[in-house]
Amino acid sequence: MKIWLDGGLKDIGSARVSALDHGLTVGDGVFETVKAVDGKPFALTRHLDRLTRSARGLGLPEPDLDEVRRACAAVLDADRKPLGRLRITYTGGVSPLGSERGDQARTLVVALGDATRRPDSTAVITVPWTRNERSALTGLKTTSYAENVVALARAHRDGATEALFANTVGRLCEGTGSNVFVVLDGEIHTPPVASGCLAGITRALAVEWTGARETDLPLDVLERADEVFLTSTLRDVQAVHRVDARDLPGAPGPVTAKAMRIFDERAGADLDP
Repeated sequence: MKIWLDGGLKDIGSARVSALDHGLTVGDGVFETVKAVDGKPFALTRHLDRLTRSARGLGLPEPDLDEVRRACAAVLDADRKPLGRLRITYTGGVSPLGSERGDQARTLVVALGDATRRPDSTAVITVPWTRNERSALTGLKTTSYAENVVALARAHRDGATEALFANTVGRLCEGTGSNVFVVLDGEIHTPPVASGCLAGITRALAVEWTGARETDLPLDVLERADEVFLTSTLRDVQAVHRVDARDLPGAPGPVTAKAMRIFDERAGADLDP
């Protein structure tokens, strides 16, 4: 396995990031996960635009996108997979032990892992912890993911693949690594970015391609929605057949099934929409 580090491809066994890298010591970094199909990245331009926005929001210098594209191409060429998870990580680099950044070069790592096609439906739970819609990190895809690790472990313990958060005012927000949509009276709704959710790439495409509405929703909408589905880079559009103890029989329902079909068709027709 090859990864991109320090400006070139390295063997995974010899690639090393400093123990003082700020991404490791304090989570000072941003990242993107890109779906790769037969060695080709999906929606790479949108992902790189968000990587830049996240870096800017964190106060990091903007990444060299030409280098990032070269890195992605090199890693994908080195290990072609039918379906892969391309991970781009960009950190504050070697820095003092603390919150202050150093003045050395930033770290760029690009790696490719295996991925499998998701089932058509899954189970989710809600968790008691909240997303802070007023956080300094709101809307940024940062490497500070420990909160998601804890919530996802709870989901797995309860037989689910995702955990859903409300925000601090009790509105439906997002999952640990996904956006959430609900169907009410035949119409598709998803929380607005102002709720504190990440502006997901797949979310944006689903809104654009299905006509979904951004709606401020209470968390308990999950108790009465006709259908629920998730979107993310590796899930695409995935129906939900259980929320906590509530079953949604027949998932994917007709609206979700149509959204899944539209997404597959549009994504298949354009790898960089």
